[in-house]
Amino acid sequence: MADSPTVFDIVVLGGGSGGYATALRATELGLSVALIEADKVGGTCLHYGCIPTKALLHAAELADSARESERFGVKASLEGIDMAGVHSYKDGVISGLYKGLQGLIKAHGITYVEGYGRLVSADTVEVDGQRYTGRNVVLATGSYARSLPGLEIGGRIMTSDQALTLDHVPSSAIVLGGGVIGSEFASVWKSFGVDVTIIEALPHLVPNEDEALSKAFERAYRKRGIAFSTGVRFQGATQDDAGVHVTLENGKTFDADLLLVAVGRGPRTEGLGYEEQGLRMERGFVLTDERLRTGVGSIYAVGDIVPGLQLAHRGFAQGVFVAEQIAGLEPAPIIESGIPRVTYSEPEVASVGLTEAKAKEIHGADGVETLEYNLAGNGKSKILATTGFVKLVRQKDGPVVGVHMIGARVGELIAEGQLIVNWEAYPEDVASLVHAHPTQNEALGEAFMALAGKPLHAHN
Repeated sequence: MADSPTVFDIVVLGGGSGGYATALRATELGLSVALIEADKVGGTCLHYGCIPTKALLHAAELADSARESERFGVKASLEGIDMAGVHSYKDGVISGLYKGLQGLIKAHGITYVEGYGRLVSADTVEVDGQRYTGRNVVLATGSYARSLPGLEIGGRIMTSDQALTLDHVPSSAIVLGGGVIGSEFASVWKSFGVDVTIIEALPHLVPNEDEALSKAFERAYRKRGIAFSTGVRFQGATQDDAGVHVTLENGKTFDADLLLVAVGRGPRTEGLGYEEQGLRMERGFVLTDERLRTGVGSIYAVGDIVPGLQLAHRGFAQGVFVAEQIAGLEPAPIIESGIPRVTYSEPEVASVGLTEAKAKEIHGADGVETLEYNLAGNGKSKILATTGFVKLVRQKDGPVVGVHMIGARVGELIAEGQLIVNWEAYPEDVASLVHAHPTQNEALGEAFMALAGKPLHAHN
């Protein structure tokens, strides 16, 4: 008698942040897991996104440090950018993390399947003719770098995928899209000595942030010599031996060595059998309830294919949530606004919770109070020679609902902001906490002291 096929507790399609987090947490909880991945475990974030871009940003920071060292009394000079060396450093970071992740997958006893998987029934994924059946299926197929209709990627026109492996420093670049990805690449290239122009159709750069942060970010980029055009849509681009030529709808033209298309990421769901199995879809995204159930069989979806913030840590958190949900732990649903957001440019932008505009939509114009604390009053920020501010948004006579920051290294401060917003802290709760001196973290403490009615180092 033939062996009956193995039925896993969970079959996970996609090995990025959402997929591998599901698999690791599920096996911790004693569930059997098959993890299917067509490329490399770790997904976009590790191989083509967060990690490589942040490595480039660190190299860019070192370039700026060398260039500006004399203002700190250190005589150093920047001889140039060795892109082969930069890539060697970047790839070393990725390789170390990748090996560690492969080791974790193995140590957890996860059945790892390399290959292109497709959903063929409500409980089965097929890979190269082999079928894997699960009591539960978790879809975590991630995203791809989008382009615009009629804008062909190739040659001098590229997405972040090609920009991350560029073997030279261009003399000039146009960045189409002033969101997180576009702003980060513009920051890197400017530090590497590139003449950069950003084109953003919306009224501001980093348009999803609180408007006060967007305006401060634009001032900082202007000061750095990064040019930008906002509020006018892109019309078209051509390329030739001389470079790339971009036209906007108002007739304005721009020329550069290359064009980076950074207009966001699309869900990777096409041709995977989702629609055939009756999943509810919208613009390619998989629709779920707050517990990430698709409504078809025991199929869940996590990460970039679910409408909302396309962030690796969101996918990771959703993966952990779904594993615990399947194991019967009934975890609390993830609140989207409580997920921290960071743009790792120079300056950095970090936020969690509601913007002032969103808070006023929810609580009314008179039901919201805000406070800005300038980093000019913070000793460590002075030492680092950074400017910026912390902006707090609170419900009037209620908890703090938003923390927004701009300045060097403020991404490292968002953890406390996340606790404050998610635990619905009142200004008085945080004002009484002691923040170490001299740290940038003190800026949060000072901001909350001011909001609680006892400002000390306020320079607004």
